[in-house]
Amino acid sequence: MGDPRYGFESFDCAPGLRLEAHERVAKLQFESLNRRLDKIEQLIERLERRLWLTVYGVVGVILAQAFQSVLSVTP
Repeated sequence: MGDPRYGFESFDCAPGLRLEAHERVAKLQFESLNRRLDKIEQLIERLERRLWLTVYGVVGVILAQAFQSVLSVTP
């Protein structure tokens, strides 16, 4: 019952082997593509973290300058 081709003798033929080879190549290509996409996603996440760190740094500098100017105006 486990064999989907019950009643038929299994044999290897050139078109079937070529199809299996093509499926293996396609599987390898998809796995490679998925690995590359994962790497790109990791790079984007790191870049995003750096960008937010830069934004917070700029905002911190602006707030520090504003606070310093407020302190210099009030006696």
